Amino acid sequence: MFSKILIANRGEIACRVMTTARRMGIRTVAVYSDADANSRHVAMADEAVRIGPAAASESYLRSDRIVAAVHATGADAVHPGYGFLSENDAFAQTLADAKVTFIGPPPSAIRAMGSKSEAKKLMERAKVPLVPGYHGDQQQPDLLLKEANRIGYPVLIKASAGGGGKGMRVVTQRDEFIAALASCQREAKASFGDDHVLIEKYVQRPRHIEIQVFADRHGNAVNLFERDCSVQRRHQKIIEEAPAPGMTAARRRAMGDAAVAAAKAVGYEGAGTVEFIADQAGEFFFMEMNTRLQVEHPVTEMITGYDLVEWQLRVAAGEALTDMIPDLQEQLSIRGHSFEARIYAENPDKGFLPATGRILHLAQPAAVEFRRNHDDNGFHDPSPVRIDAGVRAGDPITPHYDPMIAKLIVWGEDRTHALARIQAALTDFHIVGVANNVDFLSRLVANDAFARGDVHTGLIEQERERLFPDSDGDEPQLPATRAMLAFACARVLADETRRAAADPWDSAHGWRLNTTYRRTITLNSAATVHDVVIEYARDGYVFHYEGASTALAFTATAGSGMSIRFGEHTLTADVVRAGDELHVFHNGRHRVLALADIIAQSAAAEVETGRLTAPMPGKLIAIHAASGTRVERGTPLLVMEAMKMEHTIVAPSDGVVSEVLYAVGDQVVEGAELVRFAAAAASG
Repeated sequence: MFSKILIANRGEIACRVMTTARRMGIRTVAVYSDADANSRHVAMADEAVRIGPAAASESYLRSDRIVAAVHATGADAVHPGYGFLSENDAFAQTLADAKVTFIGPPPSAIRAMGSKSEAKKLMERAKVPLVPGYHGDQQQPDLLLKEANRIGYPVLIKASAGGGGKGMRVVTQRDEFIAALASCQREAKASFGDDHVLIEKYVQRPRHIEIQVFADRHGNAVNLFERDCSVQRRHQKIIEEAPAPGMTAARRRAMGDAAVAAAKAVGYEGAGTVEFIADQAGEFFFMEMNTRLQVEHPVTEMITGYDLVEWQLRVAAGEALTDMIPDLQEQLSIRGHSFEARIYAENPDKGFLPATGRILHLAQPAAVEFRRNHDDNGFHDPSPVRIDAGVRAGDPITPHYDPMIAKLIVWGEDRTHALARIQAALTDFHIVGVANNVDFLSRLVANDAFARGDVHTGLIEQERERLFPDSDGDEPQLPATRAMLAFACARVLADETRRAAADPWDSAHGWRLNTTYRRTITLNSAATVHDVVIEYARDGYVFHYEGASTALAFTATAGSGMSIRFGEHTLTADVVRAGDELHVFHNGRHRVLALADIIAQSAAAEVETGRLTAPMPGKLIAIHAASGTRVERGTPLLVMEAMKMEHTIVAPSDGVVSEVLYAVGDQVVEGAELVRFAAAAASG
């Protein structure tokens, strides 16, 4: 076994690998960019090496610097994690030439599966079912359009060397194809250095089901059953589960056999995932093989009881699968059900645009480490709740890398039990400081269609009205509103009481003769302005709102916890104050209230009109309208690239482009004014 390994990655996966390595007595080396100098994965490692500036192209994608770090630290092996260089055959070959073990498949297997088009040809020879499509080398736009017409719309354009939803577009009509193709090729070139694409028939209401495979260098190969990854946004997974709902034993066996055949066809070693697309009738087709550990591997660990990173390390060190599971496939079985929810810094209400900022507050549900108790068949008892995270409170989310905050993984005796557990765990996940998708995930797992297991890749769009409630009409009912306001006022009063205790001159109210002191606290919610009158009574406070009066007492518990006695009820919540914003987490809901002084600032900011701003930091990669151009509502004006994804800025109405303020190639910050625009009414 190795004595020291270097993890050529960052964030959550680097921390995940280090957890298993530490348990196995293996020392770890972290690599980091300037942006990650104070990150969690650096703090967890036994030693760490700087490999360059923040940009991934100058740090985590620099194989020469990583190999230099291997030699400088004397590491025996390199674990690539996922993303970055994990599926780079040249990197794996460089390590092999240097007599350093790559904890992954051989370079030949990575090469064989690295091109989606070549992989399809290989799978066709191995008799693995394929989606109708074009996987050829000819990339002329006219030829690709002809192939799309032959296949029949809708079609999917997909980057051949890609993954993670980058360089991918669904095209529903012939006249949309050329523009979508150009966008895919630009995005593929920026993300993978290769603009080669393939065209496939787009399966309606498809399910995305993948099979975890594992192979060793001794000719053994097994599958560890399926994961359903159908629930996606922007063609990227957001919730995964294992096993797949509605999967029959016969289909599971057929898909597992096809996945093992795919792995054997390329002489595979280590952990890999064979991804299939399935239609509603249950017919399945090969999509691609990921020659690495997947982000969603924990749900497989939860239902099988095995630590897949441990298996990776042991297989890479030369052990046979029979050393871990003597009876191979016959020994594997499914126990219970597991979900994984990806917690991202992103704004679901703005098309899931990634967000940046500093995490000011991070409260998580209580988690238990992956347990090691096992029965005679080697099944390890899973944890009921597990959190894999790469960030902590106080850490920044930068525009340089994937905006994942954490993965929340739960296990239950069956799907119903696991679903209840993830709903409860999301209620206890509180984040302040950066836009995030926790509230959206809570609505998603409570959605009726999801609860029934009626999952497919279009589920979020299908359920849009229920998953994206109108913010103007999403104000809670009066009793819930009163409780929310009471918590916010209690936090304000508790903070003032604490300051007054330290310095009596900081007292927020004065003594009154023959009466009680009253003050108005004005709070702004998403829908309206709330004026609450707080009366300082002799034995506590009285809360006056909407014509009703209620006695109010409070206790500030550890951290940001609040306990209030509100009339006849005692309630608890997490109430976080960030400047003039009060974040109330209560009964599974997150409400933000702003004190009056911030309202004036926000109102003044809204006065400005006639400008289009950057929704996030990024680079301008295309301009479609020059100054003076008259355009219709929805006309693309320019295209930004941020976090390797393209975002098109469109005209908000009919009008005239007054001025384009940046050029192609310029970097812009979030909120930067990009275009000055005059609406038609103003221009006439």
